[in-house]
Amino acid sequence: MVKKVLKGLGIFLLVTIIALAAAPFLFKDKIKEMIAKTLNENVNANIAFEDVDLSLFKSFPQANVTIEKLSIITKAPFEKDTLLYAGETNVTMSVKELFKGDGEAMNLESFSVVDGIVNIIFNKDGLGNFDIALKDETEKKPSDSKPFALNIQDYEVENLKFTYIDEGSKMKMVLDSINHEGKGNFAAQKLDLDTKTTAKLSFDMDKMNYMNNVAISLDAILGIDLEKSKYEFKDNKALINQLPLEFNGFIQMVEVGQTYDLTFKTPTSDFKNFLGLIPAAYSGDINKVKTTGQFSVDGKVKGNLTKTTIPAFDVKIASNNASFQYPDLPKSVKNIIIDTQIINETGLMNDTYMDLNQLSFSIDQDVFNAKANIRNIATNALVDAELKGVINLANVTKAYPVKLDKPLTGILKADVKTKFDMKSVETSQYQNIQNSGIVSLTGFNYEGPEMAKPFKINQAAVAFNPSQIRLNQFDAKTGTSDLQVTGTLDNFYGFVFKNQILKGNFNMNSTKLVVSDFMAPTTTTTEEGKKTTEAVKIPSFLDCSVTAKARTVVYDNLNLQDVSGNMVIRDEAVALNNLKMSVFGGNIGLTGTVSTKGNTPKFDMNLGFNAVNIAESFTQLDMLKSIAPIAGVVNGKINSTIKLSGDLQQDMTPNLKTISGDLFGQLLSTTVNEKNSALLTSLSSNVKFIDMSKVNLNDVKAALSFKDGKVNVKPFDIKYQDITVNVGGTHGFDQNMNYNLKFDVPAKYLGKDVTNLIAKLTPADQNKIQNIPVNAALGGNFKQPKITTDMKQATTNLATQLVKMQKDKYINQGTTALGNLLGGTKNNTSGTTNATDTTKTTTTPKEDIKNTIKDKANGAIKDLFGGKKKKKE
Repeated sequence: MVKKVLKGLGIFLLVTIIALAAAPFLFKDKIKEMIAKTLNENVNANIAFEDVDLSLFKSFPQANVTIEKLSIITKAPFEKDTLLYAGETNVTMSVKELFKGDGEAMNLESFSVVDGIVNIIFNKDGLGNFDIALKDETEKKPSDSKPFALNIQDYEVENLKFTYIDEGSKMKMVLDSINHEGKGNFAAQKLDLDTKTTAKLSFDMDKMNYMNNVAISLDAILGIDLEKSKYEFKDNKALINQLPLEFNGFIQMVEVGQTYDLTFKTPTSDFKNFLGLIPAAYSGDINKVKTTGQFSVDGKVKGNLTKTTIPAFDVKIASNNASFQYPDLPKSVKNIIIDTQIINETGLMNDTYMDLNQLSFSIDQDVFNAKANIRNIATNALVDAELKGVINLANVTKAYPVKLDKPLTGILKADVKTKFDMKSVETSQYQNIQNSGIVSLTGFNYEGPEMAKPFKINQAAVAFNPSQIRLNQFDAKTGTSDLQVTGTLDNFYGFVFKNQILKGNFNMNSTKLVVSDFMAPTTTTTEEGKKTTEAVKIPSFLDCSVTAKARTVVYDNLNLQDVSGNMVIRDEAVALNNLKMSVFGGNIGLTGTVSTKGNTPKFDMNLGFNAVNIAESFTQLDMLKSIAPIAGVVNGKINSTIKLSGDLQQDMTPNLKTISGDLFGQLLSTTVNEKNSALLTSLSSNVKFIDMSKVNLNDVKAALSFKDGKVNVKPFDIKYQDITVNVGGTHGFDQNMNYNLKFDVPAKYLGKDVTNLIAKLTPADQNKIQNIPVNAALGGNFKQPKITTDMKQATTNLATQLVKMQKDKYINQGTTALGNLLGGTKNNTSGTTNATDTTKTTTTPKEDIKNTIKDKANGAIKDLFGGKKKKKE
């Protein structure tokens, strides 16, 4: 019997498990169809979801429906905007709901949403993107039957981001990382909903940020009247950061919008409440702070939120004669007075105003006071403010747990009044800005990762005038560099309040300016933990002109003297105008730009060298050393113009692999040091008719261009005595070369034998001998040159020319002279005939002449190339 019962139970369990596993396949399509039908019959938007799953195990004994990647995309006038997205939506219901007929509604008991996004947008015309419910009768009508009915008992939202944008009032609110849960019986018309909520709040209005990721939480029981759409705050506790608040009253949905009737206040008046407003990362453990005095927030909101109005409100923030001291810090902040009120009495956004009647505190004997009034907030904010007092910056970290790598020092004094409207700031209407007073800073020291060296401001004084802000004094030092600056700021308020460009004109003087003291690459750490170095960046927020003078400027390995010129800093670039300096025993003029916009810094320069020492400039400047490796070989001065551009390395020195441009140079008072050049030494051994140490390069002019690491030298002439040398070719920054030298050489330099042969010619024929071209090819590199010449061929050609001239000489002497030379027949005056030797071959006089010339010429050529002479018998 027991075995039969167990067997039956086992079969029942098996059937049950199979049924539970098979149910999703049986009901999935039905659920999917019902969800699509519900959404499409009720909203005018583009609905999409990736898939729908049904499980009887996930929320057993209830059925669980999971909708994956549900999205609602709005139509015009908010076309393609995401109204809602849910990564995963889970809905639970009783299993029996799956067996209801097509005309019966399914009761949903709970739901949850994970990784959701909700965007609520009001455009400039006041239209909201959330109004997507079908209303028009001509649109598709929903069927009489409702696929789903709400019987919600609990719900949960995990990691939701809610964004509210009002384009008309330029307002944006973001609630990020929302985690919310609620429990209550939504089947009832009236219920108490128990909720818990945490989120991070950010709020911007008119491009100004008022809150940034402020932690908030609310645990509240809400009395809900579904029939009247009314939500009442009952037992509740809220935290803004660590500031506690309690709410009373209600919010009700009405036809025109929402009705608010709320009051809120801090449940206690301890001054710790004020410290609770400050994010925990900056305020430390406030529970251990010793405080005196009170702090309270008290507010009320009453009225309707519609397309044209907001609820009237009155918020008071107050403290009187309070103090605080952190247990581990030596200083306390005393005599704290806060008297602030934010009010709207009419319900019109533009009528909102804020009165900071008093804000004051003291640290030791230093007292600081401020007051301000802001009106006309929504359209054109009017600001009226005063600041007066002294702050010893060294005391800030001694009284408050500010986390700084290096503590600040310095005395800040202020006595300033200002009155302006934001529209004048935006449109640079400075005549509408009323300023007066002065701010000074002395003994300020600062160190930070963005600074190459610690920065010290000895004295700084800023005067506020109605038309502008003037920097009357700025005396600073960093590293071994010093700066003295005066000038004006023309857009200070636009920079501070509107993120606009900071404009100004300055005069700068320095006795010594070391560029590396100001500019150091920034090191960052990637997500993988690797450290990378970023090139120096010229600030994008600057638009200013600087007229500068410096006695000494140190840039890389260069010491520049008496530097002067103008710099215009704009759009992450510096334009250098008429920059002059003394260096290398001469002067250099420079114009051009340096830009750090983009990933790689770039430069474009025009330089003018005036009587600059060749040995120094072409040794210390790697760029010139690569373009023209003449340092140590040529001594003297050079005048030159150089146009070049390329990329800069992270230390702001040129990347030689990227530079291109042109150079034109003229040598002055130069001499040649042959022994310092393997090229010149090798050239002297191949071309012996030139003494390289005596070559005169004075006033030699050369033009060259360079690109992609290759230098092209345009042909130019060098004079050595009565020899002309034409030089041209190319070399690379790697010092490999390919040059051609063309020598125009008088024949007298081609050796003694050639000279002797020329001496045998008549003066007239000697004048016909022209200069002989000799070519030389220079290959290899500057340290190991390979030189070839056509000297032998040139000499052979000259010898052939001389032989021909000798032939012509003998022919032109005549038959009679040649007959005497050869011992030929004379005229017979006796009338008798001499006997003839009939055994010899007879020749004509002309043939005898040719044979004699041939013998003489062959002898001359042998003499020319060292042939042996016949011995005398």
